[in-house]
Amino acid sequence: MVERFHRACELVVARLPFGLNTVVAPTLLGFGVINSATFGLDLLLLTVMRSGFGWPVPVAVTVAYACAFGVSYVLNRTLNFRSHSAVGPQLAVYIAVVVVNYLAFILGISAGLSLLGVEYHLARLVSGACEAAFMYCAMRWVVFRRPG
Repeated sequence: MVERFHRACELVVARLPFGLNTVVAPTLLGFGVINSATFGLDLLLLTVMRSGFGWPVPVAVTVAYACAFGVSYVLNRTLNFRSHSAVGPQLAVYIAVVVVNYLAFILGISAGLSLLGVEYHLARLVSGACEAAFMYCAMRWVVFRRPG
């Protein structure tokens, strides 16, 4: 399954028009697929906790985010970046990246825009766009970097 996922990403990237296949890495596509699914999970959990349970936005964002990023780590490590590095040190780096991402983009932008009157789903979408760029770069070149 791991090789099929990566091969499918390679095949799609190879067919990109306008020379994009020379600048788009298969891991970028894999990251997009995986993180789109986990972002959907994040929004679903956020909606249930905020609209269903009435939790405050910062609490609902935090719990939904933690759940989604746990799933994202496992799927990206296994399917996308196919990492075989020791989990302990790698997970510690990932947690540090997630904390920076959380404070700067998720909590900062989501809660900040929400306090300014922006509907919380829209605020989360805006923060998600910022988060995607940061997290891909951090995962590719820091968390799941290839040794040597």
